[in-house]
Amino acid sequence: MQSVPSVRVRSLNAHSIRPDSQFVLYWMTAYRRTRFNFALQRAVDWSEELGKPLVILEAVRTNYRWASDRFHQFIIDGMIDNAKSVAKTNASYLSYVEPASGDGSDLVRTLGQHACLIVSDDYPCFFHPTMYDRVARKWVTAVELVDSNGLMPMRATDRIFTVAHSYRRFMQKEIPSHLNAFPEEEPLKRLKVKKLQSLPANVFASWPDLVEGADTAKRTPIDLAELPIDHSVKPTCEHGGEVEAGKVLERFLTKRLADYAEARNEPEQDGSSWLSPYLHFGAISAHEVFQKLTSKIGWDCSRLAKPNGKMNGYWNMGDNVEAFVDQLLTWREIGFNMCCHEKNFDRYESLPEWAQVTLEEHAKDPREFVYTYQEFDQAETHDELWNAAQRQLVREGRIHNYLRMLWGKKILHWTASPQEALKVMIHLNNKYALDGRDPNSYSGIFWVLGRYDRAWGPERPIFGKIRYMTSDSTRSKFHVKKYIQKYS
Repeated sequence: MQSVPSVRVRSLNAHSIRPDSQFVLYWMTAYRRTRFNFALQRAVDWSEELGKPLVILEAVRTNYRWASDRFHQFIIDGMIDNAKSVAKTNASYLSYVEPASGDGSDLVRTLGQHACLIVSDDYPCFFHPTMYDRVARKWVTAVELVDSNGLMPMRATDRIFTVAHSYRRFMQKEIPSHLNAFPEEEPLKRLKVKKLQSLPANVFASWPDLVEGADTAKRTPIDLAELPIDHSVKPTCEHGGEVEAGKVLERFLTKRLADYAEARNEPEQDGSSWLSPYLHFGAISAHEVFQKLTSKIGWDCSRLAKPNGKMNGYWNMGDNVEAFVDQLLTWREIGFNMCCHEKNFDRYESLPEWAQVTLEEHAKDPREFVYTYQEFDQAETHDELWNAAQRQLVREGRIHNYLRMLWGKKILHWTASPQEALKVMIHLNNKYALDGRDPNSYSGIFWVLGRYDRAWGPERPIFGKIRYMTSDSTRSKFHVKKYIQKYS
């Protein structure tokens, strides 16, 4: 089968495919969508190849770290979209929300016992790699993982890029060949194998479907208050799912793209794309974003210039569009490069050596302010701009683009050690941010401490040679008064 590029497919174990079993199972864990999804496309290929029905399982656990009403709601929004989308096709769809820790632990294994093989999502971050390694040791079913994270396959190189310029130059040289290998827009439309008549009898009895028979007119078919998750982190007004992701993309392309390069850094303007939560939860793909963008501006590959490693000029799309494309293809995907090839990507020891040296040299420098985690969490610092950014994170699940950088730099400034600063940043971000727990968000957090950056002068207390930022300098560059009032 050549439908999905081989560089995006890897076998998780050495078990053989069982063509006499009942169905092909697609275990949807990270790419929670039915469109532009290489993993789903691969499952459809196998269903057609083997002549076996396709079953799609989408589930959510309760015992992952930082599980909360906010993240559960965003995922469940998408489950409802996916159930409606799959219902129009020959595939079967099972959605499951674990009511108590461990209740769903045997679901995939049980389905796998009846499956020809399992196809799943090759996501390199959070609990996914550990989960995949664990199931590979236990199951006797063949498992394939498919990379549908970005336009560049994660394993197009085995090198870890340490600065954006070198990754950008590599990407510009390699991307033309991958622009001709996009996933199918709606792979389920070509599925001709008849729908499975019924799942094994013990499945629905033990693991009832979330959407089946539920009132999907309600945002939440279940009572989140009954789940053993963090109820203090409330859902935001932003809806999750494939349908809403498409609306967010369209709003960005029609209303904010034209002045993106400047507006995205202004705290009092909503100039960012607001796509990152949907990209993180897999409700939309980078491929679809790129295709819709280039279609809107009438761009094609003939306009590519020679690779130069620079943000502007290679794409010939104009400054605003190229600023966004650089976020999508350079800064987002360099994070996937790191998480794919560096297992300790979320640990202090993964920082560049120069950064560790300079931070260690200044680790014992006096701090005028040292705050506890609780004080950071409750936005109880002396700095009203920092407090406003933290309140936006708590309320909306996001921080304004430029202020996210300042937010991290001041945590470094106000903690007893750089190791403690990293711990606070990861915990606050992953607890509240809809786009947290993601390669891209780890890139931003570690950038605060020197990843993807260089040594800067003059050398300063606490920061050493790490890039320095202050609230006062931010006030001098941007308008922040209304932003502070909004999140007071």
